[in-house]
Amino acid sequence: MTKLRFPFMRSLLGRFREVPALGGRRIRGQVRLLGFAALVGIVAGLAGIAFYVATRVVEHYALGVWAGYCPEPHPLGEPSFAWLAEVAHPFYPWLLLLIPTLGGLISGILVFKLAPEAEGHGTDAVIGAYHHQQGQIRPRVPLVKIVASAVTLGTGGSGGREGPIAQIGAGFGSLLANILRLRPADRRVLMAAGMGAGIAAIFRAPLAGTMFAAEVLYRSPEFEPEVIIPAGIASVVSYCVFGAFAGWEPLFRIPSLAFSGPMALGPYLLLAMFMAFLALLYTRSFYGCKRAFNHLPVGRHFRPAIGAFLTGLVGLALYFLLGRQEKVLAVLAFGYSAIQGAMTEDTQISAVLLLAIALGKILTTSLTIGSGGSGGVFGPSIVIGGCGGGALGVMLHNLWPGLVPHPASFVIVGMAGFFAAAAKTPFSTLIIVSELTGGYSLLLPSLWVCTLSFILSDEESIYSSQVTSRSRSPAHQGSYVREVLAEVRISEFFSPQRSTAWLHPDDSLDMVLERLTGSPYEVLPVVDPQGRLRGVIGLEEVHPASGEPALKSLVLAEDLLRVDVRPLTPDSTLDYALELFVESDLLALPVVNDLEQRQVVGMVRRREISSAYLRRVHGPAPIA
Repeated sequence: MTKLRFPFMRSLLGRFREVPALGGRRIRGQVRLLGFAALVGIVAGLAGIAFYVATRVVEHYALGVWAGYCPEPHPLGEPSFAWLAEVAHPFYPWLLLLIPTLGGLISGILVFKLAPEAEGHGTDAVIGAYHHQQGQIRPRVPLVKIVASAVTLGTGGSGGREGPIAQIGAGFGSLLANILRLRPADRRVLMAAGMGAGIAAIFRAPLAGTMFAAEVLYRSPEFEPEVIIPAGIASVVSYCVFGAFAGWEPLFRIPSLAFSGPMALGPYLLLAMFMAFLALLYTRSFYGCKRAFNHLPVGRHFRPAIGAFLTGLVGLALYFLLGRQEKVLAVLAFGYSAIQGAMTEDTQISAVLLLAIALGKILTTSLTIGSGGSGGVFGPSIVIGGCGGGALGVMLHNLWPGLVPHPASFVIVGMAGFFAAAAKTPFSTLIIVSELTGGYSLLLPSLWVCTLSFILSDEESIYSSQVTSRSRSPAHQGSYVREVLAEVRISEFFSPQRSTAWLHPDDSLDMVLERLTGSPYEVLPVVDPQGRLRGVIGLEEVHPASGEPALKSLVLAEDLLRVDVRPLTPDSTLDYALELFVESDLLALPVVNDLEQRQVVGMVRRREISSAYLRRVHGPAPIA
């Protein structure tokens, strides 16, 4: 607490005693928070670059140089690295069992030795921290996450980049808030903004990152309003940082597509139903695998290696079952090559192959992430929804080419519909897919499919830490109390007090002690001869001086004065009073007639706020 013991400091700060309106303070607080959000965006963008390069390097050497597997085509909007030489030796399929297993082992040891919170898909951990941990993420978690995820994904584990980079951005937001000692509410906002900034950077989708950060926290179609503006600032900044490195093109390039008319909504209705079914299969498989691995009688360090081995086994089995088609190996690693191929090859790609990739990706992602491997679930969801939608689009094109002229449109809309059903995020997913592809011409069918697939989906979400609504979130338990407090004013229970017990600047230390011990208040105001508030004194200020007998005759009330305490007025609401009690850390506050004259008219205790709240909620106590 601030203790101003020197007259010249009191004189200097006395000029600033007139406290501005609360609205002004909040505006300045928001500007400051937006500045911090921009800093979070810079770090998220730089971390996105580092994470992207790390995954590409590990993938090149682990799958390319060692196993001879190079997924083609890469998303056409991804940057290429000339310094990563082309692979010259043949493909060795059997290494797809060994390399992912080794990657899973390394990842498991890193995660469970250093930061167990970094296991699984990072976005769910961020959601859990928002609701249950006041936005706290240990500083080591983002560092462990970036290494463990690069190893897991680069060696063939099935997952996406968005979960790790979301947790990295959120982790820095939490760290920054702790360094600056911000309130828990501000820490949660910066953490969520970092999550959105990570999405915006890695997918080059700033609007989607903003909306995703506010929507993904809940299973119902609710948004976290206080997150949107800071997340928007952080997302724009991270997008610019990452775009300066990777370019400004959308991640996927698509052919010219358009909505053909109201009759096309019929086939899109079938797509919505299919996506809702696939989402149900995805969530059930994912959490079924997670429960199965949790019951395995082996150490947690080794479970990701087992999951990675089974992932490689699934990929290898599909490879041989489908006649050694390398395209089916999109069930490993990121799998974006299957999406880009389905968009550009149109009807040349087999519906059976696309369906095999979609179902295989559900299984490999469940094995990789459900076993404790480090990676995201949004990237695989894009592959599952895109390939599943593409398979249905190819079949419907063969049956009704007039209604479904371009199966590629079902790939794009399927990506949106599937994740809307699996993650319970219909609107942000709609925007994400539009920004990923630049395909805004399909906005209407995407909205149709996202809405219907969300409605048709069951209650289970791929993000288990989501809560049903804001009213069920522990982060907002105090909001409803505050709404009641905002309806009550101090004047409703406060009576002006004409007291001679107030202190004066020239009172001796003995006089201060005598009046404090004889007063019902733990704090007393110090007033000038005209009764205007100069500051307050509590036992915490008196105690150090009272222990020094030599100082007793020298110390006056003005030497112990606290001038940093804002007073209440009879018109102050109880929520504002509660804010001042928390800010000052006092059990009583002075009440003045107004903030201009500052004539002290009494004191209010903190417990009187609680009593007023209970009377408002439950009514007056019954008469005995």
